[in-house]
Amino acid sequence: MKSVALFGAGFIGTVHGRNLAADPRVSLSYIYDADASRAASLAAELGAETADSVEQVLGDPAVDAVVIASSTNTHADLLTASARAGKAIFCEKPIDLSLEVAERAVAAVERTDAPVMVDFCRRFDPPYAALRKAVADGEIGEVELMQMSSRGPSLPPISYLEVSGGQMFDQLIHFFDLMCWITGLEPVSVTVTGSALVDPQVAEVGDVDTSVAVLKLGNGAICQIDAQRRIGYGYDERIEVNGSTSMVEAGRQRTGWVNHYEAGSVRTDGMHPGWFERSEHTFKASIGAFIDAIEAGRAPSPNLADGLRAQRIANAATTSLREGRTVAID
Repeated sequence: MKSVALFGAGFIGTVHGRNLAADPRVSLSYIYDADASRAASLAAELGAETADSVEQVLGDPAVDAVVIASSTNTHADLLTASARAGKAIFCEKPIDLSLEVAERAVAAVERTDAPVMVDFCRRFDPPYAALRKAVADGEIGEVELMQMSSRGPSLPPISYLEVSGGQMFDQLIHFFDLMCWITGLEPVSVTVTGSALVDPQVAEVGDVDTSVAVLKLGNGAICQIDAQRRIGYGYDERIEVNGSTSMVEAGRQRTGWVNHYEAGSVRTDGMHPGWFERSEHTFKASIGAFIDAIEAGRAPSPNLADGLRAQRIANAATTSLREGRTVAID
């Protein structure tokens, strides 16, 4: 059994904490949050101990691994300190909103032998894994065109958008990772256009709520990602990959698949109400994969290199959006 500590008792921390507590291979030892009352509440629910400090957690030799689910501005420091303490690490994305800070943190971690997994949980969605296998098996020939959609049901609070890093970091970064993971290709350039259509305050904090990103991949293929913060019909996410011989698609997922045929109409099940309801199962699968890896003594995946790659793409996409030009991706 692995002893795991949790940094962060907010929404995502609570999701990870509950999944850890439900895993019979895990003993959830500590929960630490800057808000002590929030940590205490979650610790009482899950049967863990509340830590008084980060140092208490990292100084306990019985702790095998940590899950970093605290605010983004704490990720890099916790990642570095946890690696130096010899812990296995599961870290929420992004590593930091600053690419320079993220690169420094990764360089520091690489000087240790700490195993690290970055939580790109959508890789653990079965339809997306099936797309990757189809592409890798040569089922569609050479990748030529990729279409991706990420459309949310409602605008997050403006206070959240102010610290989120913007739509490229907060919403599209998962799809930048999926693009590379599914196709096995790296992007060489990105062009983004966007608007604030839902609320003028979005523009006032330097963000957009509706955007399209067009990326050119290393083989000349094109990937287009459309993103919306607010749609009127639920949460809508899909991916298709068109190749030289055929196409594969992970279509829109509804809450059910029953069609009701009535006089003059057909009624079907609708979309999930939000992104979490659509993707909840992937959080359990990703934390499970992390435990699998550290139990087996193998390097977990997605890793820090994957995290930095997605962040570099998001960084270039943000520059393109702000400056209105195509940006090369190193």
